Amino acid sequence: MDKKTLTELDYYRIRDTIAGYCVSQEGTGFLKTREPYTNSADIEKLKQYGRQWFIYLQSTRQPALSSWPEIAEIIPILKTEGATLSQEQLYALALFCISVKKVTGALDSAEKELKVQQISAAAKSMPLLDKPYAEISRVLDTNGTLKDLPELRVIRAAIAGYRRDIANLMHKYTSDQSLSSVLESNVPAYRADRQVLAVHANRRNVISGIIHEVSQSGQTVYIEPDDIVRKNNDLVQEEFHLQQEIRRIFRELTAKLQPYAPLFSEALPIMLELDASCASAKWGIENNCVFALPCSAAESETSEQSTGNTISENSSDREPPLLLQARHPLLGNKAVPVDIPFMTGKHILIITGPNTGGKTVTIKTVALFALLNQSGFPVPAAEGTRLPVFENVYADIGDEQSLEQSLSTFSGHMKNIAAAVREADSRSLVLLDELGSGTDPQEGGAIAMAVLDTLIGSGAFVLVTTHHGILKNYGYTHPSCINASVDFNDSTLSPTYRLVMGVPGESRALDIAQRSGLPPSVTAIARSYIANEQADVSALIKGLTAKHAELDRLRQEFDKKETQINEKQRQADLRELRLRQKEQELKEHGYRESVQFLEESRRQLENLVRTLREGEITHEKAVSVKQYISLLTDTVQAQGNRLQEEETTLARDQAEMDRQSAKEKAAIKSERKNEKKRLKNAEALAAAKSPVQIYETQSPVKLTFKPGAEVLAGMARRHGVLLHQERKGLWSVQFGNIKMSVRQKDLTLIPPSQINNIKPTVTVDLAENDEDKNSSIDSGFPGNKPLFELRLIGMRCDEAVKMLQRQLDLCTMQNFHEFSIIHGKGSGILQQAVQDYLSHYPGVSEFHFAPPEDGGTGKTYVRMF
Repeated sequence: MDKKTLTELDYYRIRDTIAGYCVSQEGTGFLKTREPYTNSADIEKLKQYGRQWFIYLQSTRQPALSSWPEIAEIIPILKTEGATLSQEQLYALALFCISVKKVTGALDSAEKELKVQQISAAAKSMPLLDKPYAEISRVLDTNGTLKDLPELRVIRAAIAGYRRDIANLMHKYTSDQSLSSVLESNVPAYRADRQVLAVHANRRNVISGIIHEVSQSGQTVYIEPDDIVRKNNDLVQEEFHLQQEIRRIFRELTAKLQPYAPLFSEALPIMLELDASCASAKWGIENNCVFALPCSAAESETSEQSTGNTISENSSDREPPLLLQARHPLLGNKAVPVDIPFMTGKHILIITGPNTGGKTVTIKTVALFALLNQSGFPVPAAEGTRLPVFENVYADIGDEQSLEQSLSTFSGHMKNIAAAVREADSRSLVLLDELGSGTDPQEGGAIAMAVLDTLIGSGAFVLVTTHHGILKNYGYTHPSCINASVDFNDSTLSPTYRLVMGVPGESRALDIAQRSGLPPSVTAIARSYIANEQADVSALIKGLTAKHAELDRLRQEFDKKETQINEKQRQADLRELRLRQKEQELKEHGYRESVQFLEESRRQLENLVRTLREGEITHEKAVSVKQYISLLTDTVQAQGNRLQEEETTLARDQAEMDRQSAKEKAAIKSERKNEKKRLKNAEALAAAKSPVQIYETQSPVKLTFKPGAEVLAGMARRHGVLLHQERKGLWSVQFGNIKMSVRQKDLTLIPPSQINNIKPTVTVDLAENDEDKNSSIDSGFPGNKPLFELRLIGMRCDEAVKMLQRQLDLCTMQNFHEFSIIHGKGSGILQQAVQDYLSHYPGVSEFHFAPPEDGGTGKTYVRMF
């Protein structure tokens, strides 16, 4: 990409700021050379590193990276045969080994807990540097100081001895009272790293030695006595010996480290990448940034297969870019967050509005975000921000006037625009600030539209700012364009820096001119020159702006209500889950009680059988057997009574929940007055009250349950005849050629006088309107076998209930225990009808919605007895 464009967009300033967060100088230098990538795979890899560093840095763990000196220039020396590294260079390699080990261990320990697999894998891919670190540690301590090695200890002891001898000789001279008039000072001086005596010049012959220096005044000479000269010579020789030995040690250590040079070369780029990605995460956390999502799944998939530097992808396949709460990073706390939601198929954004309203900042923010994203950096925006990948960015921003190159403002703009028109393609981003300005408005507008026509043909993504009214109309009439404007506060006559999509803006030049100090009399004259047509356009724009604000308010209300509905649905699902858990607990409890009862009954029965077998059957034994049978019967009956009480309690609780649900639905309906009214199954049953119910209220005859009595069963009001009572509250009923067990509370006795007026089955129509109620129902069913999955989507309520009734009858006749119903969600009418019918069908054991992954509330599982 063009460096001039990157500079104009402040990319290098932000990049260098992020580089300052690196822990190493090498990492800083490495990051300062980064340019935006065009390979999506490389970009997503860097962003994934940054996301995982986000997680690690926001945890309570210790920093994983530690600083190390520059080693890039040391590695070539290490590879050179016979080379010798200095003590500082060896210590730099040791610190690098420590940093590698620290980051590898820290990320490995946090990998599973924090889910930082990618950066942990990168750290673990570095070679182990324990052996070269052990070699260096044998010579240098943790502070980089040379250790007291045995081969150095003797030499250092000799040096210390010579220094003591010199100190003693000096003390002898300075403490001699006979020399007090000879010496200028009793404190030895140093000249050329050797100890000397300051002697009066006129008494220099008293002390035999070498004169090293004479003072400026000539009154003092600095003499090194002969006996000290010999000791100093020995000291210098021994210190030279020490340096020779140290160089030998370093030379041998360098030779031992030479085989490990490839390991350092392999580890350094990975450490630089980790340091750079960690720095971008630190900057992102400090500036409340996020990593942008890619603009399409296709782009991500293509990037994984790409081996080149670019990705071939048609811009029409991309998801549109989306910027949420975007803030230009250089504005800091002054930045006003802006949302920029682009639309599918609209790749030309024309921004209009007042001067100083933020038009140029907006397009520069979009471009800067794209460049930061393609460098693997986070962007100051909210989660959900989505950005595409561009191969090139072209920009015409600011005044390109140049006296040296004989360029006017207009020709400077045209030079930049010409380059964009020639080279831009579907993978390019083009910024055109104040398009068509700097020349005659009519000709400038014509050139601007021609440029946009050409860029639309190339498929480039274009961001335009302008004051030309003709371009506003162009944005409305062209399908690839969308208008936008920067908002303006009429009361304060100042911009709000908020971007309004879909609506062009007024320039408000007169208001801003007056606010900037132009006399009101001048602006009044200017207003008088504005034609009526212009006033009409301004009124139109104001009307569009007001309608856009109203739509925005309605959208926010809709989002709020949707959130409330989702929360209610979540609570309903939670209640359902708790009920299922409670049901399971009750089943387990009942099973345990049954097992216990069975075992106890078996023991008692075995005792009775044993008693009967022993001897003759007596009256007492017969009475004992009868008592046992009576006790067993009473126990079973008591359990039945308890179950009946629990069913009553559950029914009461269910009724309470239904009332609460009805209240919630009524509240929603009152808020949405224009929504179509729904007729629930219960209301339909009340509206279509069967003749039997009327006869029940009119009949004075007292009816009793007994074999042979005719009844209606369940919500479907199926006609049947009582056969016999199986136990208290449970009857065996004959429905045509089907015999079923039905609870007494689900049965309705038919008065004898009205038996001939009762149809076998009362069908209740649940259609949504009168026209549907008059329509006929096709009762056909696919085959004579029940289905594993009954699909009712697209049917009317009466058709669906008919199909469901047929399915349940077949399940009952053929002992088919489980199946599912797909009724969809829709407006909820069909779902409610299915639930109501199942709740009253005597052969249904239980039913519940499917899990979210299998259809949720659009599908119901049914289990038969």
